Amino acid sequence: MSDVRVHGTVESGFEAVREEFATVVANEARDGGAQLAVHHHGRLVVDLWGGDGVDGDSLLGLYSSSKGAMALVAALLVQEGALDLEREVSSWWPEFAAEGKGKLTLRQLLAHRSGVIGADGGFSLDELADDRAVAARLAGQRPFWEPGTAHGYHALVIGALVGEVVLRATGRTIRETFEERVRAPYALDYYLGLPEELEPRFRTALPMLPTPAEQALLAENPIAPDSLMAIAFNLHADPPFDGCGYANSRTVRALAPLSGGGIGSARGLSRMYAAIAGELDGHAPLLKPDTLAEVARIHSTGTDLVTGEKNAFGLGFVPLATRYPALTPAAVGHSGAPGSQAFADPATGLAYSYTRRRFAFGGGPGAAENDRLIPAVAAAAAAAGSRS
Repeated sequence: MSDVRVHGTVESGFEAVREEFATVVANEARDGGAQLAVHHHGRLVVDLWGGDGVDGDSLLGLYSSSKGAMALVAALLVQEGALDLEREVSSWWPEFAAEGKGKLTLRQLLAHRSGVIGADGGFSLDELADDRAVAARLAGQRPFWEPGTAHGYHALVIGALVGEVVLRATGRTIRETFEERVRAPYALDYYLGLPEELEPRFRTALPMLPTPAEQALLAENPIAPDSLMAIAFNLHADPPFDGCGYANSRTVRALAPLSGGGIGSARGLSRMYAAIAGELDGHAPLLKPDTLAEVARIHSTGTDLVTGEKNAFGLGFVPLATRYPALTPAAVGHSGAPGSQAFADPATGLAYSYTRRRFAFGGGPGAAENDRLIPAVAAAAAAAGSRS
């Protein structure tokens, strides 16, 4: 297949990744564009983009990728003893003990087990943009199941909850720590709070264009307004949550709510995970082996009470080997609503970020094209390792 619409570079041995990406651009991401960046042992070995409206420097709404940045900061603070996973959230944040939530531990919170997936009546967009406002509402909120007994995706609130714990424990926000210890030192093109001078590089998120068959599936499976899914995704609010409008709001981009407000490029997010996967620019990996093992260990598994799907969570990060068999059990990352996916696999030295501008059908856990791109990347990396 011709890759005339694909731009960028790949290192020798990664040509098959370019061919696979060309197929993606031609079939899935041509309306809006996509980016793919891969680091291997700290080197940028794949740097590709293609489709309409996106180049290698474009900044996109990467939605729940910010949960990965949140998880990284939390892991750093646990590693250094500033946070204790076994300590109750209410010991730092007394107001959170209301409505029977006083025994919830930080470990359980990071594993999406708090039961506080949203608020009665929902949030406004301005509230969702402000993690402190969300946290204040959730402190007194009744949980939607007994805390610690089950798990469900805290889609729009996990960042506010963990962020409040970090602020109470350290006196500093996750954004401040991320900027000072991760983004600035590694020159990441990924931002928890997009500077106004970078706004010209931002490309608006584009809505899903379902096929007739996909539209029929959506119509046949409406989300009940009183369901846990509706509450977690703020669909019970008036007006209900608008996915595109979220990242396309300058307020959201500026304040960067930690559950989904990060803005960046594939290069930037891959580079963040490269700092986890191994040495980068002469620096030791950000997380030590025992910390990595703990955050990658599955803490919640089985049927998610929010999505109704079988999934798994580590501590903030999502373990990815069960979804992508080409990866090792050490692989951790997080997807984003349009279908983006990003991870570090420290066992192989891989860091990966695929981004797309237009929402994909069923793309929340990672759009379907990741199922082809990731095996191609892993195979190329394995072959490169055998040659070295």
